[in-house]
Amino acid sequence: MRILWHALPVLALAGVAGVTGAQFVLLVSASIELYHARQRDRHQLWRRVLGSPLAPRVSVIVPAYNEERSIVTTVNSLLALLYPNLELVVVDDGSSDRTLEVLISEFELSPIHPVFRKTLPTKPVRAIYRSGFESRLVVVDKENGRKADATNVGLNVASGDLVCTIDADTLISPDALQHLVAPFLLDDRTAAIGGTVRLTNDSVVRAGRIDQQRAPRKWLAGVQAVEYTRAFLVGRVGWNLLGGNLIISGAFGVFRRDALLAAGGYEHSTIGEDMELIARLRRRGYEVGAPVRVEFSPDPVAWTEAPESIRSLARQRNRWYRGLLEVLVRHRVMLFNPRYGSAGLLGLPYYLIVEALAPILEIIGIVGLSIGFATGHLGVGSVELVAFAYMLGAVVSIMTLMFDEWAYHSYRGAFDRALLCVYAISEQIVYRPMNLAWRVWGLVSKFRGSSEWGEMQRSGYTVAPPEIGSTSSVGPLRGR
Repeated sequence: MRILWHALPVLALAGVAGVTGAQFVLLVSASIELYHARQRDRHQLWRRVLGSPLAPRVSVIVPAYNEERSIVTTVNSLLALLYPNLELVVVDDGSSDRTLEVLISEFELSPIHPVFRKTLPTKPVRAIYRSGFESRLVVVDKENGRKADATNVGLNVASGDLVCTIDADTLISPDALQHLVAPFLLDDRTAAIGGTVRLTNDSVVRAGRIDQQRAPRKWLAGVQAVEYTRAFLVGRVGWNLLGGNLIISGAFGVFRRDALLAAGGYEHSTIGEDMELIARLRRRGYEVGAPVRVEFSPDPVAWTEAPESIRSLARQRNRWYRGLLEVLVRHRVMLFNPRYGSAGLLGLPYYLIVEALAPILEIIGIVGLSIGFATGHLGVGSVELVAFAYMLGAVVSIMTLMFDEWAYHSYRGAFDRALLCVYAISEQIVYRPMNLAWRVWGLVSKFRGSSEWGEMQRSGYTVAPPEIGSTSSVGPLRGR
């Protein structure tokens, strides 16, 4: 029994050290990768091609369900992108609110003959509309089938060689598509490119753009801002050098359309469709010789709103964890298999050990450590050792914020920077145990066979009026 009690701090320490150690390795890898990327892009000659009509056609697909509060802002933002060969396909997934009515009214939509090749099986399409003053905008009305089904409809309808998938509450930087399309011109083996996702919470939106980026003022959104910065700027960039990228966020990514169609599009039966698709693309690439490179570009930025209620966030993280487990089970043949290159030898093993198993070991160890300390079976030394490991986690998060400041100067003003450091420390003390509990909940839900999606409540953007004399407008972009 004594050995069991002393094993509990080891479990907790192994969980914390595994996650923190992996984050530190990725931070070093991200620093090297970002330096080399800056050297490669110093002259940015690709802008000449991507600023001309010869640029590859990109179809931006926006699945929308009950998005009447933000859909006009999102569409205007996308239509104002600095990309010359753009198509925008908004797919209303049987919304129960006024999403479709708002689009029809604001963009003067008229029905057109629904002619397209139904390569991917989907729920029935009820109607297709085109804007009366913006020929690039196509809106599809379909029966509800969830996000994967709506995206597959967009893939069927789209005409671009490349497709960009984003969430309906997402805003993206004006030159984002240029950054994301460039790697496809440089390497035919590229199958998908992802971009950075940041949070709009408490930032100010003007004319479909982030006018003032601010650190979130609410604690729950603030710790997520730190988490997103670490996940994208460190995690995704770091995997570029190691070759193990297995996630392109559903909020923001560009794909070869033919590769997606050949792979069968987004999977309906999984709740982790974003990661599952990338794992399937890479698996198929190694098996049949299709494009297999999946990379992350930190420069293009998409903006989305993080949940500000514990209930919504808990359900989101529960779903994410169940989605991760589904991917690991579905593509288990890739694990530790040299046939699948870096994805099989590094990527999937990382997600199995660090993202799936380490948190479970950590929470078992923490609960046992607390009980052991309270009952006198364990001394202060065990608690101090685990607390030190958590402190190192906070140090890695603060180093990530410093890395972001060095590379992008994302936040202005000493107050926002100091506030983010406070969030980074409190993340380890308060938020991390909460996140661990949600993963355990996700594990239990998975064993119970739950397929619940979990809706997220959004409060909407803080929209500022257009500046006097500005040619931008928060209304429809007529004549552009």
